[in-house]
Amino acid sequence: MEWHQMLSDGYGRIEEILGRVLNGLSQEDLRFQPRPDGNSIGWLAWHLTRVQDDHIADLMREAQLWIKDGWHKKFHRPADSKDVGFGHTPDQVAAFRPPDAATLLAYHRAALARSRAFFPTLSRKDLDRELNEPWFQPLPTVGVRLISVLADNLEHAGQAAYVRGVLQGKGWQPF
Repeated sequence: MEWHQMLSDGYGRIEEILGRVLNGLSQEDLRFQPRPDGNSIGWLAWHLTRVQDDHIADLMREAQLWIKDGWHKKFHRPADSKDVGFGHTPDQVAAFRPPDAATLLAYHRAALARSRAFFPTLSRKDLDRELNEPWFQPLPTVGVRLISVLADNLEHAGQAAYVRGVLQGKGWQPF
């Protein structure tokens, strides 16, 4: 197995988790917060996809799908390339109104498809390229960034699964 196939598989597992988590959820379910300052399933799905879209677009030196493909319109949000959810306050999370589960998953699948198309275009030398981000020491590389996005996305997908478990109790997963 090649390294880019491993990345593709890892990123694909995020979609699998989200597919199970989002399956059959209502708008009310998507907005459920286990506590007033907690994240909702809809916000978590949006945020993790925004992170992947933002970071992969940056590595590709291309526009985010959020803006380029008009996903922001489907989410009734501004075309703000910087808003990926980092630093959102509890009030902003509570005010977030996600579209239906199918749209959340479709946006994620679009970001995943672009990520998967990007991975095999990278050489080993590309993976070692340092990013111009002096606030991080040592400087991250493209390879480090790809793993950081994977880890962040898996963490948030797991949080969304946890929130669904709080919402619906044991046994919600269709295994």
